[in-house]
Amino acid sequence: MNYEKFMLRAITNANYFKYTAKPNPVVGAILVKDDQIISEGYHETYGKNHAEINALVNAEKEKNIKFNNFSELALICSLEPCSHVGKTGSCASRIAEYGIKKVIIGSIDPNPKVSGNGIKILKENNIEVEVGMYEDLVMTQNKFFFFKHKNNRPYITAKIARSADGKSHYKNNTRAFITSEKSMNDVQNIRAQYDAILTGGSTLRNDNPRMNARVNFPVNQPKKILMSKKDLSSNEKSEYKFFKDPYIQVKEDDLHKVIKFLENTDICSVLLEAGPKLVNEFLKKGYIDELIIYTSQKNLGKDGVSWFKKDNAVEKYGFKLESSYKIDTDFKEIFIRNE
Repeated sequence: MNYEKFMLRAITNANYFKYTAKPNPVVGAILVKDDQIISEGYHETYGKNHAEINALVNAEKEKNIKFNNFSELALICSLEPCSHVGKTGSCASRIAEYGIKKVIIGSIDPNPKVSGNGIKILKENNIEVEVGMYEDLVMTQNKFFFFKHKNNRPYITAKIARSADGKSHYKNNTRAFITSEKSMNDVQNIRAQYDAILTGGSTLRNDNPRMNARVNFPVNQPKKILMSKKDLSSNEKSEYKFFKDPYIQVKEDDLHKVIKFLENTDICSVLLEAGPKLVNEFLKKGYIDELIIYTSQKNLGKDGVSWFKKDNAVEKYGFKLESSYKIDTDFKEIFIRNE
């Protein structure tokens, strides 16, 4: 039987839950019999049932109607079923308990806790396993998750807004509202994609940002990380919107130690929203994987602070342009680091 159309469906529909499954990967699972879909399941919410379990539970409603025994069914799953017990139980073991006899997997899970172990459990239970169907699509779909487990650190994107003359803000630290309202709204959608937002003390004091994703759809809000050695009193914190929500303070200015801290969390992606000093430090250390630059038509002139010392900063650090387009009067560019 050709299972490709079912795998494509599982991968495509899993995307509907990309904002609520994170920091976990999005996963789709479909149970089929004789080219007919019996049930579907998706990892809809972080900490809740995985896709395979939802598909199995949904199939129970069809038993003795569309099929008689689970051994008649094949399971198509975009990512290797987990083998360990975390917030939920082992999906591979549950699949075996149900009596499934064939499993088609898109990609092996890169998480060392799982990688190959889920497949091992399936095979030990005499389940036929196929691996690698549309693997590239699964890896692209979950690029943050795969990056984290390949590189032992989160994928880091720096988002900056600059004037037409390349400036960030005024020298007296007065905040400059550079970009249009539409660009600011676009930033909210970008924030919703990331597991965490990291900022520094200077940005906190000068801009008083809330640093959350203000969107009109369900989302696991990104964790807020403040990189600052300075402790603020309760009275001082009450002056800043940042502290209205839960946050993490990393009392380090050594980027290697900050990255080490992030390694040991479930955070797979970080959006860096900070000033020129901190962004340039991350760039120099090679910790920026993607740059999103909004450029307005406004000029800040000689009183403005430049983002980069040289205009060729993007090329200097090995980035290539992936896409560019206009948002209202602004220009948005996305640069990816050359591998």
